[in-house]
Amino acid sequence: MKEKLQVMKFGGTSVGNAACIQRAAEIIAASVRDSEVVAVVSAMSGVTNRLVETAHQSETGDATAGEELATLLCKQHAEAIETLVRDHSKRADLTSETERIIEEMASLCRGTALLHELTPRALDSIASAGERLSARLLATALVELGVPGVAVEATEVIVTDGSYGQAEPLMDETRERVSQRLLPLLGEGAVPVVTGFTGATPAGKLTTLGRGGSDYSATILGAALNASEVVIWTDVDGVLSADPRLVPEARTLSEISYNEAAELAYFGAKVLHPKTLRPVAEAGIPVWIRNSFAPQQPGTKITATGHPTARGVKAITAISDVSLITVGGRGIVGLPGVAAKTFTAAANAQANVLLISQSSSGNDICFIIDSTDAARTIEKLRQAFAFDLAHQKVEHITVNSNIAIVAVVGDRMRGLPGIAGRTFSALGRRGINIIAIAQGSSEYNVSFVVEAGLMGETVQSLHSEFGLELAASRFESVETDSTLTSV
Repeated sequence: MKEKLQVMKFGGTSVGNAACIQRAAEIIAASVRDSEVVAVVSAMSGVTNRLVETAHQSETGDATAGEELATLLCKQHAEAIETLVRDHSKRADLTSETERIIEEMASLCRGTALLHELTPRALDSIASAGERLSARLLATALVELGVPGVAVEATEVIVTDGSYGQAEPLMDETRERVSQRLLPLLGEGAVPVVTGFTGATPAGKLTTLGRGGSDYSATILGAALNASEVVIWTDVDGVLSADPRLVPEARTLSEISYNEAAELAYFGAKVLHPKTLRPVAEAGIPVWIRNSFAPQQPGTKITATGHPTARGVKAITAISDVSLITVGGRGIVGLPGVAAKTFTAAANAQANVLLISQSSSGNDICFIIDSTDAARTIEKLRQAFAFDLAHQKVEHITVNSNIAIVAVVGDRMRGLPGIAGRTFSALGRRGINIIAIAQGSSEYNVSFVVEAGLMGETVQSLHSEFGLELAASRFESVETDSTLTSV
């Protein structure tokens, strides 16, 4: 047995075509010399989006949508097979298996079109086809390199509840399945290539973990295997101090904490799925973010403590395409149950609340949700407050979609005075108006709302204010005897 066990996840761009899959296989092949490896794969880039779109087209009665996508997927994957697999017999077997999976998807779409109904369970099954296809491609590419790759359906190893579209793992059952299915393969020197994004209920019904859930799959398996580390291979060099499209000077962070990574994921950074770190945080398993297109780059390491910085702030992140909803009026002061009714209505609209702000006078309750959920949420709020609106206890329910959330993130902000003061002073000097502010008691971030058109300028000014563009050697620090020391 090798001492090290790595779980490697390859995102959609990292398996986007034959060349990318070949590169992923080579990365794994280099690692198996001194580590046991379990690979987790996303669908080829863009495939899951097309699958979901096709499923919804089929729901309208479009009987040809599934067939048209099946033709495209067959062509796309046949081209990859042609490039990756030299042996004619293996090529024929993989082509047959690929066509079988694609036909299953097309059949589900035909049934959906016939019934004019798309159930959550059917949507999960259709959406999962991309990962099932890419797992077989990568496993075969490994075999071509002399590494025994074995495609494994996540339905065999990740056990979840029955929440289709947003399933949660049942870790005890998952550990048992992992022990039965993956450990024997590892013992034989094989590399299991597991379909990301999916799992199954205890009864064996396929579920998905939510969009972008392959990251989550990797850390679920990492925790179940008690892995040495989880490596998320993507198309960026690691976690950056800001979005490089907004701040060209943004730099890769060498190490951050679980808390910092979770805040960044929640507030707009696209590198990680927001749930990714839950399974590994308790066990203290490190997670790496690395670039499959530049594997020589060290990437970002995510650990329990991170690498403390003297300045406290690690990164600035932002979210656009969000809407600020306000429930207010002088009549709600002292009116019991307003907050409960507000957020029950948001929950009934299936809207995820990103930020909450309320004045001490209690005249207004403000919260932010994704703009795609705004109209549905407003409708639910008007229903919930119909009596109060009629009697002017609630005077208005408004929505502002011309806004963005900006968050200043860092583990050490809690212990350093003046972070909020510097933040708002920097914005004041630029004449940037703040619409709403929220800060949790954890103090891992200060988040606030600005006009959407000012998002870029806001992020740039704060990135400069905290010197995040400067070389790491000037500001990275370590903790010694409870004192922060620059190194």
